Amino acid sequence: MNSPTAQPKNPALEEAISKFDTMADMATALGLSSYRVIQEWRRQGRVPAEHCPKIERACGVLCEGLNDRVDWAFVRSSGARAAEGA
Repeated sequence: MNSPTAQPKNPALEEAISKFDTMADMATALGLSSYRVIQEWRRQGRVPAEHCPKIERACGVLCEGLNDRVDWAFVRSSGARAAEGA
């Protein structure tokens, strides 16, 4: 009996990972201690919110896909206002 093809838990994270030669390269680019951090994100199916903007800047994968538990529209509008007031 054939089992269905396993879908990645987070396609956006998989896309971000694919932008780098290795997960170790991605970890280095993001200033992480090890590629194992990224492996844990894969297992959880979500990137911690504090890392999403850096990934978005590094490879163009949107925060909204990396962590769907954050209201990124609110975060973006709050950040824009804070930058304007500075």
